[in-house]
Amino acid sequence: MSKFRIVPLSKEFAERIRQSRKDEFGNEVIEQVATGYGPCRVSLKPFEPGVDKRLLFSHSPFAERNAYNQNGPIFIHTKEVEPYGDIHRFPPAIKADKVNFPLSLIGYSSKQKMVFTKLVGDADVDELIVQIFNEQPKVEFLHARNAEACCYICTIERA
Repeated sequence: MSKFRIVPLSKEFAERIRQSRKDEFGNEVIEQVATGYGPCRVSLKPFEPGVDKRLLFSHSPFAERNAYNQNGPIFIHTKEVEPYGDIHRFPPAIKADKVNFPLSLIGYSSKQKMVFTKLVGDADVDELIVQIFNEQPKVEFLHARNAEACCYICTIERA
């Protein structure tokens, strides 16, 4: 039985962004050819630089406004993609590429307060997620973020 569930951005949320061309804060969405690997926050697959077209916009992964909201830039494909489906395993393409995807895991309480942080480094991210949920009872959910750019990648919930 899995101890966690990966939660990408929803197909419906992405479609609202594509249609409105405005983010949650009223900012214009920027369309561009990928200059980096991303990943797409819906499919959780890396972009192919110089080939894939993506949308850049600001996003906060929190339900409630508070001091820890950390809204920031994220990317999605310009065209509809299927949401990441292997939800009981961290996305393998991100996990395997520690150069382009240095990871940090940030734990939050049920009140959305930051209570834990950990750089993944050379650790196996799937094993680390299980360890955190086993050893940190105050952590209700995690955010995977790029440890260098600090941008949000996905949410990880207890299963």
